[in-house]
Amino acid sequence: MNGAFDDWMKTVQAASENDLSGFLPSATTVPAKLHAAMRYALLGGGKRVRPLLVYAAGALFGADAAILSRAAAAVEMIHAYSLVHDDMPCMDDDELRRGKPTVHVAYDEATALLVGDALQSQAFLVLAEADTIPAPRQVAMLRLLAHASGSAGMCGGQAIDLDSVGLSLTLEQLEQMHQLKTGALLRAAVVLGALAGKDLDAAELDALNTYARAIGLAFQVVDDVLDATADSATLGKTAGKDAADNKPTYVSILGLEPSRALAQQLRLDAHAALAPFGEKALRLRELADLIVQRKA
Repeated sequence: MNGAFDDWMKTVQAASENDLSGFLPSATTVPAKLHAAMRYALLGGGKRVRPLLVYAAGALFGADAAILSRAAAAVEMIHAYSLVHDDMPCMDDDELRRGKPTVHVAYDEATALLVGDALQSQAFLVLAEADTIPAPRQVAMLRLLAHASGSAGMCGGQAIDLDSVGLSLTLEQLEQMHQLKTGALLRAAVVLGALAGKDLDAAELDALNTYARAIGLAFQVVDDVLDATADSATLGKTAGKDAADNKPTYVSILGLEPSRALAQQLRLDAHAALAPFGEKALRLRELADLIVQRKA
């Protein structure tokens, strides 16, 4: 990665951290325990890939910074809530997330359940309170986030994931699961950022969807590779858990090196999809590189 991209990324990450903190109730607001746990779950960790995608897509169409900050915060809150619930004993039962104890370990299971519920509601509140965007486009953004979060998106993918433990999936079935579980919210981040700038025509939306599909799959392929090759300290979460839980992954179906090759091909596919946008899509191209080349 080059210095200009690193500087941009750090700027967006810092701004997102500040915005997220501002969009949450304080830790002393009643009920204090819940609000403290929400802040614990959301702040002080993570790569902020989804906010980065929001801002990078917003750059294509000169989106307003205030709208971008709300769109980025909303999608990151949905992501954080999904992680809190995913880590609970009834789901993946994990004790480590972003290098620190998971919410149900640091607090308790009931609090973790409520943290996820409250972060989901807060996401829609933050996006609904954007008051400088035309109402029809705001409704479209809310609809997009709701669809990406629900049974036809992230939650649906989680359900398929839970039902697939111990089963042999085809490559097509694995892709369908991850397009919902991981890809839907990544696509939402890209399209939300673009919609923060303008109404999209069919060609623009198609190009962004193709890009998002490629990086969504690449993200999961790389996750599977890292789960099989990196240690817990590097990942900030329990390494080797997919294999231990007998979950189908790209590595278990394709093997390690073919999975790495697939991630590289998806990176090239993402670049190709952005060709119509020219140099304005530089940050989106660099984020595709980051997703594939990351080590954690």
